[in-house]
Amino acid sequence: MPAAATTPVTVSRARRGANTGSNGTVGPVDAALAEHQQRVSECRACPRLVAWREEVAVVRRAAYRDEEYWGRPVPAFGDPAARVLLVGLAPAAHGANRTGRMFTGDRSGDFLYAALHRTGFANQPHADRPGDGLELTDCWITAVVRCAPPQNKPTTTERDACLPWTARELELLPNVRVVVCLGQFGWDGALRLLAERGVPIPRPRPRFGHGAEVDLGDVRLLGTFHPSQQNTFTGRLTPPMLDAVLARAAELAAG
Repeated sequence: MPAAATTPVTVSRARRGANTGSNGTVGPVDAALAEHQQRVSECRACPRLVAWREEVAVVRRAAYRDEEYWGRPVPAFGDPAARVLLVGLAPAAHGANRTGRMFTGDRSGDFLYAALHRTGFANQPHADRPGDGLELTDCWITAVVRCAPPQNKPTTTERDACLPWTARELELLPNVRVVVCLGQFGWDGALRLLAERGVPIPRPRPRFGHGAEVDLGDVRLLGTFHPSQQNTFTGRLTPPMLDAVLARAAELAAG
């Protein structure tokens, strides 16, 4: 069964969404983020997504039959002092919807975290499950939609219902200077989010593309193809291609 609001895993995983300080303490911003993460994990605003994420958590894939699925909205993950924000599409049904951590437990995450490790944002190249020792530095990973959608295709209504969670998250991440959009959906969601925060968006609206870069004043927007198997298995997105975008993000963040 999926975790319920009172299930200890809900609270503990939400609190682990943000890395703690080097001495293990949690500062005021970290505490606010942890509270926000817990609230995200309890959202039931979109009936279609709730039904799907919980059905997947009950039926499960054969390879994970003996695992307890998260089956809830997935909190973001990373360094509360991050200057680089990564924006994905939505959790994978048997990846983050299973493990409860962004891009953890599937091939897309394997590809992404290996690149983050190569470019200095992650302390290890793999992500298996919460508690596996993975920590991010100067990087925060979120998604436009927090629940796994059927066929990996959220509706615009579901996107709009979820964006306020990310808007609040961005308020609690005061150091963000670079937004890396993983795919077209992440790009569109990030532009919409920034526009609602009062960031002037150029006209015509910036077009997505791998390696696209847009100067929005206080923040720089970067685009990369999503690390989905459809892109990585076909060679549309290669490790050097993703590394180049992340290295550029690090360069811009360092100012």
